Amino acid sequence: MNSRKWVRLFLTTLFLGGVLTLVTSFILKHESYANVLQPFQLFELIGLLLFFAGFGFIFSIISQMGFFAYLTVNQFGKGVFRSLWIPVQLFLLAFTLFDLVYFRYQAAEGASLWPFILTALGLFILSLLVAWIKAKETNNHAFIPALFFMVVVTTVEWVPALRADGNDYVWLMIIPLFACNAYQLLLLHRLTNDQKQPA
Repeated sequence: MNSRKWVRLFLTTLFLGGVLTLVTSFILKHESYANVLQPFQLFELIGLLLFFAGFGFIFSIISQMGFFAYLTVNQFGKGVFRSLWIPVQLFLLAFTLFDLVYFRYQAAEGASLWPFILTALGLFILSLLVAWIKAKETNNHAFIPALFFMVVVTTVEWVPALRADGNDYVWLMIIPLFACNAYQLLLLHRLTNDQKQPA
C-alpha cells in the first residue's frame, strides 16, 4: 500500500470517527446540548461540538493504531505458531468475551449480569457479520482473523472507557471504535487490490 492510499485510509477513518462520535454525543449527551441551547450560547455550542469531534478523532487514531498493530501481530503469530495460530486466536477470542462479561460484572457491585452478557453478545454478533463480509470479499481463511480483530482488538482499544465511571463514555467510544475498525478491515483489501489476503 503506497503513501497516497495510506493517507486516504487515515483521513477517511479520522473523519468517520469524528462524525460518528459527534452524532452519538447528540443522543448520549443530550443534556449537555440542552444546557447550551436553552438559552442559546453559540460559543459554548461550538466548544461542545469541537470537544466531542476531538474525542472522535482520538478514538479513530486509537482504532488505527490497533489495526496496524494487529497486522503486525497477525504476521508474527503466523510465523511463530504456524498452524496453531487459528486455535490460539479462538482461545483468546473466547477468553476476551468471558472477560468482557465476568470481570466487568465482578467490578460492578450489585449490578445485574444481563447488561454485560448482552454487551458481549452484541459485540460478537456484529463482529461475526463483519468477519463474514470480509471472508466473502476475500477468502474463507480471512474469517477467524477478522473475527479475532473485531472482538479482541476492539475490546483492548475499548478498555479506557470500560474502566471509566458511568455508561455514557462506554457507548460513546465503542460505536465509533467498532465502525472505524470494521471500515479499515473491509477497506484494506480494496486499497491493496488483493481479494485473497487473509486479514
